[in-house]
Amino acid sequence: MAVHSDEFHRIVDGLTDVERSEASKWTSFSVHGKKFGYYWPRTQTVGLKQTISEQLALVAERPDVFEEQFTSGGFGWVVVYLERIEADELSELVYEAWRLTAPDELVEALPFQPAKKGRSRAQKSGQAGRRSPR
Repeated sequence: MAVHSDEFHRIVDGLTDVERSEASKWTSFSVHGKKFGYYWPRTQTVGLKQTISEQLALVAERPDVFEEQFTSGGFGWVVVYLERIEADELSELVYEAWRLTAPDELVEALPFQPAKKGRSRAQKSGQAGRRSPR
């Protein structure tokens, strides 16, 4: 079930126009100058931009995997423990963070490709294809 940091970086590398910024204790990820994620190697955690409703749902549903980080600009950020999440779910969350941040033309050029095994969380809840406002 655990996702290794190499897998997280592979997921991020699959997205378009991602810029990395290395700091002493973390790496941040941006698209067109806007942040959508962070990685902290010491704690093996990731911070991802989400809608506030998704942030609240993730934390309420699985507080052992997700914790509330902060809210800003109408978005809720979550901390994800890599050792407690599956790669396909992490991939979906990373894509969503990127999608909420990227310009529309990038999002249209790179639609999400869900993992082949099972359905995504959005498909299970009937929300597939919905686009949240920025």
